[in-house]
Amino acid sequence: MTFQAPVDDILLALKTASDLEARISAGLYDDLDADTLAAVIEEAGKFGAEVLEPLNRVGDKAGSKLVNGEVVTPQGWREAYDQFVAGGWGALPCPAEYGGQGLPEIVQMAVAEIWNATNMAFGLCPLLTQGAIHALMIAGTEEQKAAYLPRMVTGEWTGTMNLTEPHAGSDLGEIRTKAVPQGDGTYRLFGTKIFITYGDHELADNIIHLVLARLPDAPPGTKGISLFLVPKYLVNEDGSKGARNDVVCAGLEHKLGIHASPTCVMKFGEGDGAVGTIVGAPNRGLNTMFHMMNQARLAVGVQGVAISERATQHAEAYARERTQGAKLGGTPGEMVAIVEHADIRRSLLHMKAMTHAARMICFATAGEIDVSHLASSNDEREAAAARGALLTPVAKAFSTDASLEVSSIGVQIHGGMGFIEETGAAQYYRDARILPIYEGTNGIQAIDLVVRKLPMGGGAVVKSYIDDLSRMVGEVAASNRPEFGRMAEKLGAAIKALVFASQWMGEQLQSNPEAALASATPYLRLFGIAAGGAYLGRGAVAAVRGGDADARAVMLARYFAENISTEAPGLADTITGGAEAVIAATPERLGA
Repeated sequence: MTFQAPVDDILLALKTASDLEARISAGLYDDLDADTLAAVIEEAGKFGAEVLEPLNRVGDKAGSKLVNGEVVTPQGWREAYDQFVAGGWGALPCPAEYGGQGLPEIVQMAVAEIWNATNMAFGLCPLLTQGAIHALMIAGTEEQKAAYLPRMVTGEWTGTMNLTEPHAGSDLGEIRTKAVPQGDGTYRLFGTKIFITYGDHELADNIIHLVLARLPDAPPGTKGISLFLVPKYLVNEDGSKGARNDVVCAGLEHKLGIHASPTCVMKFGEGDGAVGTIVGAPNRGLNTMFHMMNQARLAVGVQGVAISERATQHAEAYARERTQGAKLGGTPGEMVAIVEHADIRRSLLHMKAMTHAARMICFATAGEIDVSHLASSNDEREAAAARGALLTPVAKAFSTDASLEVSSIGVQIHGGMGFIEETGAAQYYRDARILPIYEGTNGIQAIDLVVRKLPMGGGAVVKSYIDDLSRMVGEVAASNRPEFGRMAEKLGAAIKALVFASQWMGEQLQSNPEAALASATPYLRLFGIAAGGAYLGRGAVAAVRGGDADARAVMLARYFAENISTEAPGLADTITGGAEAVIAATPERLGA
């Protein structure tokens, strides 16, 4: 079935989780209004459905190939990328002074959901390029910005980030790539990077690599890492493409999913050294790269929403077409579409509710990022930046975990045919499996949430956020709508569980940090369930206030509250009472 852009769901998420209308009224978004935003999303939906989705299956089957040392993407990929560039889609969030449209983060996340729903392997390319643009805007010199940003903004040139090395994995303090100063402001880089998304391809005329490396006199560990700009082709003084740099793709990873996205082993300096220039201050590269990574983490969360949305649409279309079994109380022997069976409807409800809750969390995070950049007062900007930082690991991890849950249910709804590649359900599951891994595994996100984000402001940041969630649930309770069922009760219990677990986490960080780390992953799950349920409840309240008591928003919020939020008290019990079992399982006992 053809992808249908979930315009109404996206707009509802923006209105309820990102306070879109209030922020438009306050002048935060200049000329942006809900109608314009809807038009942008609809046009993006057409491009995704007509151009990107037809290539999704093609790319999965063919994959990208390494031919004579150069990466070749699947048939039709280059033409689709040319159309993407011609449409100005990559330039939406980019600064106007370099040719971008300067639109806010919420717009970028909305269209990014569509690119990744229709073709995640394609959507990864602009995701990385926009991250590289962001890093250069933060720390690049004026010369670097002038030479590279105009063509990166248009999409004529793409960008990458090169962090991981074969021996280091996520431990960036162990990287060994070296950068040797040449005395003229340039450096020669030598080293190998792995898992480099779109590290090489033929879609663009040049590829701008941002590479973490060490200077000869760098201190050990993460404090000795610098960031370098290393183009595939050197750039002449007049801005034209120059000679080939000493950068090569030595191999492509053979992956479970996203086959069309070239994941490269990149070698820098197989000859005289790859020529690069430093970005930002020496030995401060990780600070700049983290700006890029944090933006990418939210974008990966949106990828989780996207895959969930696409898997759900695919499963629902199958459930409405596939006939099997008689309806309870129906004519004996008369087969009905499987959507008539209660368990299939429950499965679809679960997929839809988890997808929309994850969307709400991601768009709430994007909205805070916008306020942190656009608000008129410094206090507002700082408060929004802190809340955006708090929510980023939740947006990344909860949404990508949800994508595995949702895409797996999608396979299940297809039954045996879901295990057969030709139906397409399996691809969504395979593609989704990378999401909890890259841009920092979800375990790392949970640790970040607990160790770095909960203590912000002495705990005031998380307390303020939970207070806001409580007010949302209070609105659900105050509405006293019969169609809400036990929504207020169950959402309230989830908030209470989050408060209890957060207090326990704060105490353990002071007295028993290993216990806090052992409970970090279930804590993040609890946080996401409490937040997602509150946002869905707020959306249900908005629907009934608008006169639509039978709204889909009410159906999804009630299901989430009565079937998913019920996990929260159990998770709180796991968090506060299960850590010792983990700590007791020493490496020696674990292998016994």
